[in-house]
Amino acid sequence: MSERRAAPTVGQVVLGKRLQELREAAGLGRDEAARVLRVASATVRRMEMAEVALKIPYVQVLLTTYGVPDEEAEAFVRLAEEANQPGWWQRFHDVLPDWFSLYVSLEGAARIIRSYEPHFLPGLLQTEPYARAVMEAGTIGQMDPALVERHVSLRMERQRLLERDDPPHLWVITDETALLRPVSGRAEVMRDQLDKLLEYAERDRITLQIAEFADGPHPGTYAPFTLFRFAEPELPDMVFTEYLTGALYLDSRKEVSTHLEVLDHMTAQAASAQRTRKILRVYRENL
Repeated sequence: MSERRAAPTVGQVVLGKRLQELREAAGLGRDEAARVLRVASATVRRMEMAEVALKIPYVQVLLTTYGVPDEEAEAFVRLAEEANQPGWWQRFHDVLPDWFSLYVSLEGAARIIRSYEPHFLPGLLQTEPYARAVMEAGTIGQMDPALVERHVSLRMERQRLLERDDPPHLWVITDETALLRPVSGRAEVMRDQLDKLLEYAERDRITLQIAEFADGPHPGTYAPFTLFRFAEPELPDMVFTEYLTGALYLDSRKEVSTHLEVLDHMTAQAASAQRTRKILRVYRENL
């Protein structure tokens, strides 16, 4: 049986879906593919759903069974070997929940990241002191300070994707609440955070919008969520939504379309990027 991993990489998600497509194109069910491998059908399902690593001997047998040409099969195997390599975030396995590992993988592979943040300023745009204050507030006094620092280090490491030569387009809508909520007793924490936001807001591939109180309610007020879009045509748009002890990853066309429609509505209703910069400057001047 294939070895279970803490969380799949984006490569495993893409190739798992591709394996399913190849099996269906060959007219085979999972039971039939499992008989070829002499394993339970659940093993084939777990490979296709990226619940386990792609065991290379199994992949090679399946590609032959599905009638995949040798050259294409060799390329698939090379991609599978790369996909099985652990991501950089595995270094933070001690503080990274399994349900969030996939998020970090998706974040690093996405071409467009669109999100709604109602409570705090976006994690990818947080300063260290702001992130530390948020982490400390969320631990309810139950986390060792050293683990808090590990969480902060992970968040700072995630931000490196914005410094890449070809970074994703980050498009965030944040409620005005996040500008008013104090996260620390030290005023300089929020001042430095707003300075950082103003710096990010000038970048070509970062769009920041504030949902103002004056604009009233909007359809995204239920919970924070993030929509990922990828360059790979094999990987559909995905939506991530988080709750207190876990998260959901949604990729059905109906659910993704609903979240995209909500984002588009909120984008039209929220302050423009230009007005958002003015709002940030006003809040910064008043601190």
